[in-house]
Amino acid sequence: MSDCPQEPEPNSSISRRAFLRAGAAAAGACYAAALGYPVYEYLATAAHKAEAEGAQKEVVLNDIDKLPIPSALMFKFGGRPALLIRHGESSWTALSAVCTHLGCTVQFSPEKNQIFCACHGGIYDPATGANVSGPPPKPLSPYRVVVDQGKAVISRA
Repeated sequence: MSDCPQEPEPNSSISRRAFLRAGAAAAGACYAAALGYPVYEYLATAAHKAEAEGAQKEVVLNDIDKLPIPSALMFKFGGRPALLIRHGESSWTALSAVCTHLGCTVQFSPEKNQIFCACHGGIYDPATGANVSGPPPKPLSPYRVVVDQGKAVISRA
């Protein structure tokens, strides 16, 4: 036996307090990620939609000569709904199908020869997209239409 006092061995295990702090930090990080992910998805989706809308320059629709007169065909342009309206044998109009009031999808009524929004009663002219009555503040956005041999090429106006 020696007369020298022995030094305590360093404790290599983590203390209970440090363990609880690390656990609380990990739980907080998981909670922050769980809250942040939906916000990120919401913002990223809007950015992706805007990018897709700007990237698409034209849409080609086939067999449009089979559409009855008058009638409309719904299609997507840049991820957003649009309408191709057949007024007569060689009379066509393409318009955005997004109501300028609150963004609802509009519909074409061949019986009344009008475009209407079922959400709040907005009515648009099917030939021009002009807002005729109801709450819509602006006309529908038009697209350029070129029809050739049963095929329509719709592009930004």
